[in-house]
Amino acid sequence: MLTINGKIIPIIHTICAFSAFFAALVTGYSFHFHKIVTNAHYTYPDEWFPSVSATIGDRYPERSIFQILIALTAFPRFLLLLGHYYLNQSKICLLVGVLRTVSCGGWVYITSTDDHDIHDIFMITYILLTLPWDIMITRYSSPLTSKNKGLTATIFFTTLFPMIYWYIQHSVQQRAGAYSIYAYFEWSLILLDIAFDAFAYADFKKIDIVLAFNEKPGNTSFFQIKDSSAIVHGEKESSELQKIRAGKEVEKKINVALNATHSYFKFDSFFYLLTNVFNGFLFWSNATSLLCSVWHFPLWYMGISGYETAMFGLLGPILLYLPFVSEAFTQYGVLLGGTIAIGAYIVQMPELRLISVAVGTSITVAAFVQNLRYITDEKTSVSFAVTWLLGLVASVILKMGFYTNNPTWVILDERNGGYNKTSLILTVFFGMLSPYVNSVNFQGKRNTQVRSVSFAGKLFLAVGFGSLLFGIHQLLTDSSTTIYWAWEGYNDSHGPLSWPWSSLTCTVMLFAVVGSVKFIGKPLVPCLLLVLSTAVLSTRSITQWPKYISGGLLYAIAMLWLVPSYFSALGQIQSIWVYVVSFAVYLIFVLANVWVVAYAFVPMGWLLREKIGTVLALSSTFIILGVLISKNLNVQLETMSKKFYTYISFFAVVLLTLTAKLTYDIRPTGIPQPYHPDSQLITAGIWTIHFGLDNDMWASEDRMINLIEEMEVDVIGLLETDTQRIIMGNRDLTNKLAHDLNMYADFGPGPNKHTWGCVLLSKFPIVNSTHHLLPSPVGELAPAIHATLQTYNDTLVDVFVFHSGQEEDEEDRRLQSNYMAKLMGNSTRPAILLSYLVVDPGEGNYNTFVSETSGMHDIDPTDDDRWCEYILYKNLRRTGYARVARGTITDTELQVGKFQVLNEQALAKSTSSIYEYDHVDESDNEDMKFPDKFLGEGDRGHFYHVFDKPRYYP
Repeated sequence: MLTINGKIIPIIHTICAFSAFFAALVTGYSFHFHKIVTNAHYTYPDEWFPSVSATIGDRYPERSIFQILIALTAFPRFLLLLGHYYLNQSKICLLVGVLRTVSCGGWVYITSTDDHDIHDIFMITYILLTLPWDIMITRYSSPLTSKNKGLTATIFFTTLFPMIYWYIQHSVQQRAGAYSIYAYFEWSLILLDIAFDAFAYADFKKIDIVLAFNEKPGNTSFFQIKDSSAIVHGEKESSELQKIRAGKEVEKKINVALNATHSYFKFDSFFYLLTNVFNGFLFWSNATSLLCSVWHFPLWYMGISGYETAMFGLLGPILLYLPFVSEAFTQYGVLLGGTIAIGAYIVQMPELRLISVAVGTSITVAAFVQNLRYITDEKTSVSFAVTWLLGLVASVILKMGFYTNNPTWVILDERNGGYNKTSLILTVFFGMLSPYVNSVNFQGKRNTQVRSVSFAGKLFLAVGFGSLLFGIHQLLTDSSTTIYWAWEGYNDSHGPLSWPWSSLTCTVMLFAVVGSVKFIGKPLVPCLLLVLSTAVLSTRSITQWPKYISGGLLYAIAMLWLVPSYFSALGQIQSIWVYVVSFAVYLIFVLANVWVVAYAFVPMGWLLREKIGTVLALSSTFIILGVLISKNLNVQLETMSKKFYTYISFFAVVLLTLTAKLTYDIRPTGIPQPYHPDSQLITAGIWTIHFGLDNDMWASEDRMINLIEEMEVDVIGLLETDTQRIIMGNRDLTNKLAHDLNMYADFGPGPNKHTWGCVLLSKFPIVNSTHHLLPSPVGELAPAIHATLQTYNDTLVDVFVFHSGQEEDEEDRRLQSNYMAKLMGNSTRPAILLSYLVVDPGEGNYNTFVSETSGMHDIDPTDDDRWCEYILYKNLRRTGYARVARGTITDTELQVGKFQVLNEQALAKSTSSIYEYDHVDESDNEDMKFPDKFLGEGDRGHFYHVFDKPRYYP
């Protein structure tokens, strides 16, 4: 018989594993230094330290040396797995360990040179499996080693964040030296991973490896416990310990070990708070992503399409009624829901992508409810509420930094600004961490003393919570929404602009979250603020700064202060139907938010036509009733721990710093300048952009920017632009367009004005602008902007951007044409109309727009193939006109006209000739020519169509 102490296993494993990597590094440095530090962008001296992959897999002989030594590591590796299994008796732990070992073999034997994607998949899988492995091994370890293992695992996963940051700096920003710094962190992970397994030394000293001839079957075993009193199995004792337990000393050791196990994740632990901040972010990201995606289908079908049923994914809590689903979502809900919803961007077909994000959101919502309904401890409830709100604020801040698009959304990918892969990695990481961290939430699951609440009390609570979800989603999921509720155009005392004041919204929300703990069970002050702010937001006569501050900011404070009280009350009621009703009410209000503006396209639309103030007031009323009626369900809160406030303050500072950085990053790029000042040209365009979603359900801002920039447009009117609603993602299309094109912007009538929106972008300063809602007794409201621009030599030019009513509403369009004709006729300045008229050239209302009353002239009345988009002008010299195919960006072309600003003398001399319509083949002035790249077949699906080339005028 041969007996070997178990400590030899981690010793041999550590030596073999460390030797494999170290020998490869030394060999690589000796033979191929310059080659292994070279990457796709830089070489030595810009890069000076090799990555793990380059070191172990790119060159001979280091590759062979590494693979031989790592093969020798396999034997102690599997002995390590068997030893841990013998100690903790956990089959799950053994399975994770085996899969983790296999995935390790995948990335060390299939190198990045062999197959980069497979190498990365195995490496990511290894890192993800390391999380549950580290957690379980730490929990099952003795108190002597659990602290060291826990600290090592914490450092390991903390190191991932700077490593990912420097990888992005290398791959995206292409920063010199970034890959070498990334490599430092990558090698650190190797050392930390080896060190973690090395700490098994202390535990394995308690076992012996016994090799003997088995003359009496069952008499011996491969492993034998040497000193069982020191071995503890997490939440249960081993059978050996039960047999030999005797005396108070052993009992004390067991209790110490169990207490150590339960102390890892409490309501105030760093990982509990961090995990649930991310989960809160995931909840709001997925919910907004789903509803934003749904909008693509009624938009293209011009009415109810059937795909709107995907919105019922918000009724995810109903899944908890199914057998086994509740327990499954406790363990895998966050992981499964997040992975499906965020990973849906991979699906190219819009219909399947919508279904995918709907399924993922449904599971995410159900997992959120599954956690919330079992939290009976008041401190845990407060912690869960605050982290959920911090996740909301984090999503709002990130949206601000990405020009109001959430980089996790499925309408984005790497081509148009999405960070889906990074989001997916983080989602898997926190999804695997969640069941361990959030186990504290389910302590109430064993509590049979559920509070007795009347049906009416539960109903009011459910309706109030659903209204709360709606109110947050409608006005607080983007930092600029309440700003545009207040915006009325440029004048001497105009209100806040989205930059930089969106950062104020984020800051106020952040401080409201931190202060929300003080108002749990004390809803009076938040309710009063909610009444005041709702009244201000619903009052048309209050505008600009007063509406933003007294309405928008106070509303944000009131809503966020009420959340902990709702969470506290809901934790006392475990009935699933309460949550189903809550999300049903939320969904009903979401539909109401659409009905107020889409009344012409939906059944019974007249009921809510132009009643967004009523919808807001009704939701606020339900919120107040719900929180007041359920006040008795709020358990008296003792003071939260100092550690809780320390961590929450830390997160708040991090988010505040992020707010400042992103505000700086999205600052205006400079003073806008027109493209051809020497020729005193204004290149003006009109485009109906279909709410920034292209034919394939991708956000289209980047593609629009490219075309507008390449056509050298100085002034452009954009129509169908108001996306500051739930169903449209609470986006601000003007934000990115104005920033990247370096133009001034006027949003037009805000989201509380019930229009589809219009926007003016200009290279010239906007001296004054006025918003108009044109007569619309039957159909949808028609928005218009009347702006005065300061152009060359301080010449003022009026620009009108206008969206007429639909074809079916003839009386509406007649009244609107009269209104616009008088509005344009009242201006004696040079003027341009950029419009959507719904009329044939030379017929009907056309002769009202082009008339003596308006003084306006058609850019080319010989163009008889128009229906919607028109460019009219007066007191300017028209030099060119082009119609550019839309590609797959939208459903409408881009029309562009070139105009020359004349001084008074030149205008007086040429008054009779500036409206003549003779065409010339080319312009003698290069500035007045349109780009040649769109001639013929054009570029990216954009080309001059109808005339096949631009038209020029003498």
